Amino acid sequence: MTSQDAVVGSNADVGVVSKKALWTGYVLTTLPVLLLLFSATMKFVKPPSMAAGLDHLGLPEKLVSPLGALELACTILYLVPRTSVLGAILLTGYLGGATLTHLRVGDAFVTPVIVGVALWGGLYLRDARLRRLIPYRS
Repeated sequence: MTSQDAVVGSNADVGVVSKKALWTGYVLTTLPVLLLLFSATMKFVKPPSMAAGLDHLGLPEKLVSPLGALELACTILYLVPRTSVLGAILLTGYLGGATLTHLRVGDAFVTPVIVGVALWGGLYLRDARLRRLIPYRS
């Protein structure tokens, strides 16, 4: 990426994105994506411990593969630059459902919230369209 690519529109409030911010965006994007890809893979592999976890959450086992496919599709949309905002919106809904599911049974719900914040934070730092839509003002 050149410095020309890092210029975000003509709005002076949005400014130029530093390499540090860009790399931070990539790191914030990579960590939750790896977690989501691992989670989707486990839904297809279906280890024995998954049945107990689903039972604890009150979810039928027949939902595991469709949830894995949904998670994988949303994550792929997030990874494609042209559809990354749509992917982030869909993953927000998916993670919201995960948060509610854990809240309903009294489990810790912080992980899906942190993953969602990291997804949006990484996208905000690396996507000029999003920074133009929601400019940071001091």
